[in-house]
Amino acid sequence: MTAGIAQQIPLDLGHRPAHGRADFLVVPSNENAVAWIDRWPDWPAPALILHGPAASGKTHLAAVWEQRVGAAFIDMNDFAAQDGDELSRRGPHLVLDHIDPWIGDRAAETLLFHLYNILREEKRTLLLTMRMSPARAPFILPDLASRLRAASAAEIQPPDDVLLSAVLVKLFADRQLEISHDVLNYILPRMERSFAAARDLVSAADTLALAEKKPVSVALMRRVFLGRAEN
Repeated sequence: MTAGIAQQIPLDLGHRPAHGRADFLVVPSNENAVAWIDRWPDWPAPALILHGPAASGKTHLAAVWEQRVGAAFIDMNDFAAQDGDELSRRGPHLVLDHIDPWIGDRAAETLLFHLYNILREEKRTLLLTMRMSPARAPFILPDLASRLRAASAAEIQPPDDVLLSAVLVKLFADRQLEISHDVLNYILPRMERSFAAARDLVSAADTLALAEKKPVSVALMRRVFLGRAEN
């Protein structure tokens, strides 16, 4: 595991965010999503949807696109506080990150539908991120469902060993902890295959290592796994 690979992992996994394209490791689990970002403005529809598990790099790729095209990044906590016309004036193109909580809310879906239509008519683009696949999302507004399910969608899949190893090394390094190849080889076959699980596991190991004033070893990780199994 090289230091360069360990530094090139998705934005929303560590303690020190980095938004640049060079900070994102392209691997088979996310290369299709990266290709769609790089393909802009040659998108066949006004919107692109990035979907995948928590902390998989959706926000990072959205930030890369935001910087590249000069888009406005709209905080979904403020989304429902404005109308479609106000939102459309935030920037030439827009990013809506983590729209899942608003799916199933009629007022929010109506607002998103109106915003989509404004951007489509003005030949502008919209990037959305969500955990669910749009094909399976429980929309209640049929018109919005048809628009977003017809939009281009790119899935970021659960990580493979290469990416997950890089994630673990980087997360430990962010906490000033070094791990050996033996520790890494012990962790990989025993952990849940997700970025969120990696983050939680490193946090638990850090807590135990600090409490006992010991380095992260195979023995310490064995106790972390046993402790988590008991909870």
